[in-house]
Amino acid sequence: QVQLVESGGGLVQAGGSLRLSCAASGRTYAMGWFRQPPGKEREFVAGINWSGGRTYYADSVKGRFTISRDNAKNTVYLQMNSLKPEDTAVYYCAARSRWDDLSSSPGAYDYWGQGTQVTVSS
Repeated sequence: QVQLVESGGGLVQAGGSLRLSCAASGRTYAMGWFRQPPGKEREFVAGINWSGGRTYYADSVKGRFTISRDNAKNTVYLQMNSLKPEDTAVYYCAARSRWDDLSSSPGAYDYWGQGTQVTVSS
Protein backbone atom coordinates (compact mmCIF):
# COMPACT_ATOMS: atom_id res chain seq x y z
CA GLN A 1 0.00 0.00 0.00
CA VAL A 2 1.39 3.38 -1.03
CA GLN A 3 0.50 6.49 0.93
CA LEU A 4 0.30 9.90 -0.74
CA VAL A 5 0.65 13.14 1.20
CA GLU A 6 -0.13 16.47 -0.46
CA SER A 7 1.13 19.87 0.66
CA GLY A 8 1.35 23.42 -0.62
CA GLY A 9 -2.28 24.48 -0.70
CA GLY A 10 -3.46 27.80 0.66
CA LEU A 11 -5.12 31.13 -0.05
CA VAL A 12 -3.90 33.21 -2.97
CA GLN A 13 -5.19 36.19 -4.93
CA ALA A 14 -6.31 35.85 -8.53
CA GLY A 15 -3.32 35.96 -10.84
CA GLY A 16 -1.04 34.46 -8.23
CA SER A 17 0.82 31.15 -8.09
CA LEU A 18 1.05 28.09 -5.88
CA ARG A 19 3.03 24.87 -6.09
CA LEU A 20 1.50 21.67 -4.79
CA SER A 21 3.62 18.69 -3.81
CA CYS A 22 2.66 15.06 -3.37
CA ALA A 23 5.06 12.70 -1.64
CA ALA A 24 4.59 8.97 -2.15
CA SER A 25 5.75 6.36 0.37
CA GLY A 26 6.70 3.91 -2.39
CA ARG A 27 7.06 3.37 -6.10
CA THR A 28 4.25 4.46 -8.33
CA TYR A 29 3.65 4.56 -12.06
CA ALA A 30 1.48 7.18 -13.75
CA MET A 31 0.32 9.89 -11.38
CA GLY A 32 -2.28 12.59 -11.58
CA TRP A 33 -3.83 15.59 -9.92
CA PHE A 34 -7.59 15.94 -9.55
CA ARG A 35 -9.69 18.62 -7.90
CA GLN A 36 -13.14 18.91 -6.40
CA PRO A 37 -14.70 22.38 -6.40
CA PRO A 38 -17.36 23.14 -3.77
CA GLY A 39 -20.60 21.35 -4.60
CA LYS A 40 -19.18 19.70 -7.72
CA GLU A 41 -17.77 16.34 -8.71
CA ARG A 42 -14.09 15.49 -8.72
CA GLU A 43 -12.41 16.42 -12.01
CA PHE A 44 -9.14 15.65 -13.70
CA VAL A 45 -6.47 18.35 -13.76
CA ALA A 46 -3.19 16.84 -15.01
CA GLY A 47 -1.37 13.54 -15.40
CA ILE A 48 2.23 12.39 -15.86
CA ASN A 49 3.86 9.07 -16.67
CA TRP A 50 6.70 7.54 -14.67
CA SER A 51 9.54 9.02 -16.72
CA GLY A 52 7.91 12.44 -16.92
CA GLY A 53 8.16 12.32 -20.68
CA ARG A 54 4.42 12.37 -21.20
CA THR A 55 1.97 14.79 -19.63
CA TYR A 56 -1.72 15.46 -20.12
CA TYR A 57 -3.81 18.45 -19.01
CA ALA A 58 -7.44 19.40 -18.73
CA ASP A 59 -8.32 22.17 -21.18
CA SER A 60 -9.24 24.46 -18.29
CA VAL A 61 -5.66 24.52 -16.95
CA LYS A 62 -3.60 24.05 -20.11
CA GLY A 63 -0.94 26.75 -20.39
CA ARG A 64 -1.30 27.76 -16.73
CA PHE A 65 -0.49 24.58 -14.78
CA THR A 66 2.57 22.33 -15.10
CA ILE A 67 2.91 18.83 -13.69
CA SER A 68 6.33 17.35 -13.02
CA ARG A 69 7.92 14.64 -10.89
CA ASP A 70 11.16 13.76 -9.13
CA ASN A 71 11.39 9.98 -8.88
CA ALA A 72 14.44 10.16 -6.62
CA LYS A 73 12.16 11.82 -4.07
CA ASN A 74 8.99 9.89 -5.04
CA THR A 75 7.31 13.27 -5.41
CA VAL A 76 5.03 14.82 -8.01
CA TYR A 77 4.42 18.55 -8.29
CA LEU A 78 1.76 20.81 -9.71
CA GLN A 79 2.89 24.34 -10.47
CA MET A 80 -0.16 26.56 -10.77
CA ASN A 81 0.20 30.01 -12.32
CA SER A 82 -2.30 32.70 -13.29
CA LEU A 83 -4.76 31.28 -10.79
CA LYS A 84 -8.44 32.12 -11.16
CA PRO A 85 -11.28 32.04 -8.61
CA GLU A 86 -12.72 29.05 -10.49
CA ASP A 87 -9.57 27.09 -9.61
CA THR A 88 -10.77 27.06 -5.99
CA ALA A 89 -11.09 23.42 -4.93
CA VAL A 90 -9.68 20.63 -2.85
CA TYR A 91 -6.79 19.21 -4.87
CA TYR A 92 -6.00 15.50 -4.71
CA CYS A 93 -2.95 13.56 -5.79
CA ALA A 94 -3.50 10.09 -7.25
CA ALA A 95 -1.25 7.25 -8.38
CA ARG A 96 -1.51 4.06 -10.38
CA SER A 97 0.02 0.93 -8.92
CA ARG A 98 0.71 -0.95 -12.15
CA TRP A 99 0.04 0.95 -15.32
CA ASP A 100 1.95 3.83 -16.79
CA ASP A 101 -0.80 4.93 -19.17
CA LEU A 102 -2.13 8.41 -18.58
CA SER A 103 -5.80 8.54 -17.67
CA SER A 104 -8.27 11.27 -16.78
CA SER A 105 -10.61 8.79 -15.08
CA PRO A 106 -10.53 8.68 -11.27
CA GLY A 107 -11.28 4.97 -11.42
CA ALA A 108 -7.93 4.28 -13.09
CA TYR A 109 -6.01 5.33 -9.99
CA ASP A 110 -5.35 3.05 -7.03
CA TYR A 111 -3.99 5.42 -4.40
CA TRP A 112 -5.24 8.82 -3.29
CA GLY A 113 -4.00 11.53 -0.98
CA GLN A 114 -6.11 13.26 1.63
CA GLY A 115 -6.41 16.47 -0.37
CA THR A 116 -5.20 20.03 0.08
CA GLN A 117 -7.37 23.14 -0.12
CA VAL A 118 -6.62 25.80 -2.71
CA THR A 119 -8.62 29.02 -2.46
CA VAL A 120 -8.26 31.80 -5.03
CA SER A 121 -9.77 35.13 -4.08
CA SER A 122 -10.97 37.66 -6.65
